[in-house]
Amino acid sequence: MKRILFIEDERHLSRFVEMELRRDAIDVVLAYDGATGLHLALAEEWDIILLDLMLPKMDGMEVCRQIRTAKKTPVIMLTARDSIKDRVAGLDCGADDYMPKPFSIEELRARMRVIFRREATESSQTILTFRDLSLNFDLRIVKRGDEEIGLTKREFDLLAALMEHANRIMSREMLLDIVWGFEAVVDTNVVDVYIRYLRNKIDEQGKASYIQTVRGIGYMMKA
Repeated sequence: MKRILFIEDERHLSRFVEMELRRDAIDVVLAYDGATGLHLALAEEWDIILLDLMLPKMDGMEVCRQIRTAKKTPVIMLTARDSIKDRVAGLDCGADDYMPKPFSIEELRARMRVIFRREATESSQTILTFRDLSLNFDLRIVKRGDEEIGLTKREFDLLAALMEHANRIMSREMLLDIVWGFEAVVDTNVVDVYIRYLRNKIDEQGKASYIQTVRGIGYMMKA
């Protein structure tokens, strides 16, 4: 599941964008001022940051500059200031795109898809590794060291989701959306069942499990 940070002080607009993007199975976190937004931007990993220009506590330009000193997270600026000078300033401070308000939610979706495609192309990899586990997407093979482990399609996809998001807590709902599909009519308990199947196959006897349970939330693979 994609994660978006939306830094915007207009609460009505924030709620509207959050609701629309959640329909696309995107996890949206809201921040209503620049200082809080910058803290979240640097403290966590995001697929895209949507950033208003005029914010309380810290303006969007400064937020963007500080993000760029530490991370390459794509930033789309959303602002009522639409002069050529403002656009150039926004792009020069590190924004990847610049959308004037008011904007169409469909255009925002389209611009986000462009960034997602670009990021997927730049960071695409056929093999994931975690400790001594390796997962080959092309051959759909999982190995622990040199030992190949036979997994079903669901088990493979579940392990891939956890390895792709290593060191991040994945809720049952997030895993359900990724592996079974957003509209799947199944209970979240099915995730627990398949985690048990996975552990039985990939864990070594007498050693700690690769997959940790985060009580009341979900699972994670923590290095």
